[in-house]
Parts: sequence; C-alpha cells; structure tokens
Amino acid sequence: MNAVISAARTYNQNHVPRQYTPGKRRVSIYWTWSYPWEANRDLTEMDNRFSTMTEVRRVAWPAYESPEWGVSQFLQGIEGTLELFHRSTLDFQQLVGEITDHPVAVFQRVDQAGYGLRIDERILADTDTLMVFGLDHLISKQEAAPEEIAAIREWLKREGTCLLIGPHHDVGFTDDMQQRQMEYAHHGDALVPRQQRFGQYTRSLMKALGVPVLNQYGLRPALVEGTKEITPLTINKDLDELGLLNGVTTFNFHLHLPHYALTTDDTNSIHVLARQPIDLNRPHPFTQEGNTEFNSFIWMPPKDERAGHILLADSTIFTTLFGGTDSLNNFWKNIAVMK
Repeated sequence: MNAVISAARTYNQNHVPRQYTPGKRRVSIYWTWSYPWEANRDLTEMDNRFSTMTEVRRVAWPAYESPEWGVSQFLQGIEGTLELFHRSTLDFQQLVGEITDHPVAVFQRVDQAGYGLRIDERILADTDTLMVFGLDHLISKQEAAPEEIAAIREWLKREGTCLLIGPHHDVGFTDDMQQRQMEYAHHGDALVPRQQRFGQYTRSLMKALGVPVLNQYGLRPALVEGTKEITPLTINKDLDELGLLNGVTTFNFHLHLPHYALTTDDTNSIHVLARQPIDLNRPHPFTQEGNTEFNSFIWMPPKDERAGHILLADSTIFTTLFGGTDSLNNFWKNIAVMK
C-alpha cells in the first residue's frame, strides 16, 4: 500500500513565487548536499557516507518492515535514506504553512535530477526565513560561492530577514582510532560510521559571514533518569529577546548532535540561548575535558548593515525522523511567527 499524503505532490517543477503578506513569514529550506554525490557513494566505503535504506531497516528492525518500506514501494539504497530526511520535514512544513498561509519552499544544492541551484535571488526574493541545512559531507567539497555570499549579505540587509544555519555533526575528525571508537560508543548509533564529517557548505558560509561558530563532535543528549525522555534544555531566558524559546523545554532526542563551539569572546554579538545536557554515562573526549552540556541554539542579533537575524540550530530539530513533542511544536511556531 502506498504511503498516504494529505496533499498532491509536485516534483521537478519550477518554484512559484510567494507574494509578500505583512506579518506572514515566507520560509524556505535549503539542503546543502549534492543528492547524486551522496546517493552514488561507494557502499564499500565505511566512512563519510549515509546509510542505505537496507542498512536502516536492518538496524531499526522492525520499524520499517511494513509493505510501504519494501522494495516495490521505496528506494533501498542511500537515496532512500535521503528521502527519509525529506519526508521527516513534512510535519514542520505543514505546521508552518498553516501559520503563515505560505507553503514552505524546499530547495537542494543539487537535486535528484541533477539540477544545481545556488542561493541567489531565485530563492531569496520571496524568502523571509532561510533555513540552510548542512548535511553535505565535507569530502564532497560543497562551498558557498562568492556570488552566493554577496547575495545573502544583501538579503540580510532587508528588515525582517532571518538566516538559520544548521551545520550537522562532525564525528571522528581525528586520526586517533581509539578516540573515534570512543565517540562511536558514546553516541551508540550503529548507522553512523566511525568518521562522519558534515557541513563544509555551512562552514564556508559562516566563515564568509563572520559567524564565529564551529560545529564539533556528535554528542548524545542525557535522558531523565529512569525514562526515555530527553533532559530539558538549559535556557538563557534573559537573552531570548525574541521569545524563540517561549513554551519550549526540550528539542527532540537525537543520538549525535553537534556542539556549536564559539570561536570568539564577544558576548555582545552572539548569544547562546540553549544548552543541552550530555549523557555522562558514556565517555567522550568533550566530557572528559569537564563539559557537561553542549551549545544547541544560538542567536546573532542584527549588527551594522545586517538588519536580519542569524540563528544556529541543528536540522534534526526540524524533523520528526527522531520523534517529536509539544515542546518542539512550540519552537516551530515561534520560528514561524518571529518578529
């Protein structure tokens, strides 16, 4: 039986521009990967690739054993796993669409059909919130082009804009094999190889825009003792001037979330709004240094010519692939209606 959807789907269609409506944000998602590069990875390579859908089914058994996930209905290679990411944002898209009266536009740097799309006026002209999801592997060498940087800088001069950057984890960045094994045992996800480094595009974008952040590690959040519930965030409410964390206590649980390390001491230009407690029962180099939490949500308020806001949050916070909560829905709503 085919998967049931609530609306007709289009594919390989030109984007239909959304008209500006006062008080109604137009939200766009930009996946930084080259879909063909990721999908065509050599399956004998152990590191720096996504799992195949067959591997997902094996590890998550029996979660994907109903007919809709079988070979006659769903892709079984890496491309199937990439499609899971697309499907996992549908709830976010639906909620934001209902709030804003605008559909969420979804773009890819290189899509399934091989068409490339750089970030320029084709995307920015009818976008108020641009969410750049950094799920490209470093070795695919995705880099923000000078023309893209210039276009985004110009767009951020416009009042009401918001750039959300979501570099994903950087697991096993060291040549020390024992450390790689420690990181692997810490997060405990059999689908993540000993080295899986993400986010070259977002790193190049942050460097060009002067965003003093580096995505590090893949850290396992702590759970409330005796439960399967994620430990609440440590929230700096006094710094949350936009109310982005109103009604929010937790994000969703994901086994390997990045630490957004600040590379500046300037606390006026960048604010850590939320930190996530780490599972301290599983050794990790980051916790061995004395850290008990990682930076999970960051805000850079407008500054100088930049009238727009810059946020940093992991892409998995906007998906339901790893579960969802009322608290997460509140966060999505706050993002959708932010001033």
